[in-house]
Amino acid sequence: MLNFEIKDATRELTIARSLKKYNAPFKVIGGYRLIDNGMDPEATVQIEANGRIIHEASTGNGPVDALAKVLKKALTPLFPQIEKVELIDYRANILNAKRGTSTDVEVTIIFSDGEDVWRVYYLSENINAASFLVLIDGYEYAVLKNNRGLIKENNL
Repeated sequence: MLNFEIKDATRELTIARSLKKYNAPFKVIGGYRLIDNGMDPEATVQIEANGRIIHEASTGNGPVDALAKVLKKALTPLFPQIEKVELIDYRANILNAKRGTSTDVEVTIIFSDGEDVWRVYYLSENINAASFLVLIDGYEYAVLKNNRGLIKENNL
């Protein structure tokens, strides 16, 4: 049986973000745009980091795939280590089905860069928004863990 540790990136990021000295390695400008006609979902995003703004668009096999691809496409020129990051598992758990379409959904994604494995999760009534925020956290964690300069700068 394989033995490996899945790091709780959501917890680590929550703690880091609570510190006044924390500076995120990138930020999303204006959220994301998602067009999903049921056949060809398309996502767009603008990322700001290192004094640059990158605007990208991408399609995917579903809305979450489109969001993952557009973020990876926008972040890779700024943070080449993102190229190695893969989504290993995606889960969306409905927490209170009695609320119907306004129920809370917890989205969990497990990521790996081939060396480490980490998990991020987010709760929202909007499954696409939760998925996007989980993707942001997963990629942010990847940048922080692989960029010693940012970790040292943030004293993390």
